[in-house]
Amino acid sequence: MSSGFSGFPKAGFDFLDELKENNTRDWFQANKKRYRETLQDPLLDFIQAMVDPLAELTPHFVADARRNGGSMFRIHRDVRFSKDKRPYKEHAACHFRHGLGRDVHAPGFYVHLATDEVFYGAGIWLPPSDALYKIRRAITDRPEAWSKVIEDKALKKMFGGVGGDGLQRPPKGFTAASPHLDDLKRKTFFLMHRASPEAAQKPEFLQDVVKSYKAAMPMMHFLCKAVDVPC
Repeated sequence: MSSGFSGFPKAGFDFLDELKENNTRDWFQANKKRYRETLQDPLLDFIQAMVDPLAELTPHFVADARRNGGSMFRIHRDVRFSKDKRPYKEHAACHFRHGLGRDVHAPGFYVHLATDEVFYGAGIWLPPSDALYKIRRAITDRPEAWSKVIEDKALKKMFGGVGGDGLQRPPKGFTAASPHLDDLKRKTFFLMHRASPEAAQKPEFLQDVVKSYKAAMPMMHFLCKAVDVPC
């Protein structure tokens, strides 16, 4: 692994494109060296390059450039309970989780690389019921603070607004008259900025991601406070 990040090579996206057509263990084993050199190593370089910029934003989130057990997601799919038995994910991704993320379900930062789309941002994905209730309660108890989050100019310019699938009806314990009802219905809270594979191939991609994470901090502060973790 080299010491710096200069953009994700096109060869890595070419590998993912071929993987779509050859998603088998035999093909992957025959091309494992390509995977490491064109996709895994550049992603580890990216993670390592995020250590200092992430620490400047918040000291509580971790950029861990290990091959296993760190910020990089494994390319192997968990097919135990899936009808889709393809053994490998057809994208690469990393997640900068909270330092307490192994002990509590906390917000995090994310990067996703695929041949047809690249996106990055922050939030909390399908939190367990107790954490989700805390977030909903915080929105209800501090509606002005949540309004400042969703109306933040930098956040809206970068992401367009808060996303995340939601319920059709108000969640249990809340009513149709509750403030910010659309957000209370959410089961996931995320901010995602979409880019192109070509943009990810440039050295400036790192700073683009850092800029988006900075724009996401108002929501990250709110979510962390809601689930009782430092930010």
